Amino acid sequence: MNNRFTSLLRKELLDAVRDKRSVMAGLYYAFFTPVLLAVVLTAVINKATNPEDIEITITNGIEASNLVNYLSDRGISQGDDPDKLKNIELVISTDFSKQLNRAEPAEVTLIADQSEDSLRTAIARIKRALGSYSSEMVSLRLISRGINPNIINPIKVHIQDQATAVSKGGQIMGVMTMLMILSVFVAGMNLAIDTSAGERERNSLALLLSHPVSVLQLVMSKTVAVSIFGMLGLILTIIVSKFVYPFVPWQELGFSVDISGSFVLGALLAGFSVAIFAASMQLFVSFMAKSFKEAQTYISFVMFVPIAMSYAATLDFAVEELRWAPVSGQLQALIDLAKGKEIPLLQLAVSCLSTLIISLALIFGMERLLKSEKIVFGL
Repeated sequence: MNNRFTSLLRKELLDAVRDKRSVMAGLYYAFFTPVLLAVVLTAVINKATNPEDIEITITNGIEASNLVNYLSDRGISQGDDPDKLKNIELVISTDFSKQLNRAEPAEVTLIADQSEDSLRTAIARIKRALGSYSSEMVSLRLISRGINPNIINPIKVHIQDQATAVSKGGQIMGVMTMLMILSVFVAGMNLAIDTSAGERERNSLALLLSHPVSVLQLVMSKTVAVSIFGMLGLILTIIVSKFVYPFVPWQELGFSVDISGSFVLGALLAGFSVAIFAASMQLFVSFMAKSFKEAQTYISFVMFVPIAMSYAATLDFAVEELRWAPVSGQLQALIDLAKGKEIPLLQLAVSCLSTLIISLALIFGMERLLKSEKIVFGL
């Protein structure tokens, strides 16, 4: 039995390796996703920590020279270059100075399209600057009347952040970990479809079943082969992440992201059960489909469920039950590990065990399906 299983597994792996396009399509995600995420995060961090100057149209600026200078010190100024000028106008009331002198609310109007994505950051900066200027004017008015400005602040809140640089980095590691788990599904997807629906279309599935091998051996060999490619995608994602993420300027935001040896070990252990689940799920759905294209469509929909559960596990309002559920439980345990917390072993064991139980159910379900001529011949 072992020799037959080994021969079947070798055959599945050789067939997969021969189809280089299919293999590379699955591994492209594992390689390029960390690189793309690192580039995007670097650009976002640089923009957040080094905001560019904003050039806008300021009408009646002569009426509020102090306000115009205040905004200019914060990188918001009257624009002269049409290429850099934002489609934002700040209209200062013609009675601005008089209203200030009378201690009345001085009117300014911010005219902009707030539905424009490219203007949202600039509009928010201008609003904050105007709010800050207004607060300073309030303080000056109170001081001129001999009143302590602190009287308008009855409560002074002190916040002591106990988060470490590593735990803060664990928040962004939640997204990275989810992408790592997703690589298990993507890396083996093409092989799962090709070795099931693809073989049936090529009429090689019926030929395999005509040999003196059991259906369970055939199903197990295909599941293990797809799982191997899923784990290969996970390992490649971890390796690329290990080399790419240190180039992101995390220190600009006050935290660090470190893919430690313990995290790598935990990801491989958790990924093992996820890889078996992903392989069995994709094979089961592919055998249920009647064609290669139909299998691609079905798998795209079915994969949404574990992906949605994994994403939900990273949210603050996620229900506690997701920590014990398949896939999302492993993901949450890895996020806790990335934050430097103690791994909830019971939770991780239950989620891994439930994942393997579902995988076994799918494997025996495939064994039963392949005993039907309708499934084998796609009738």
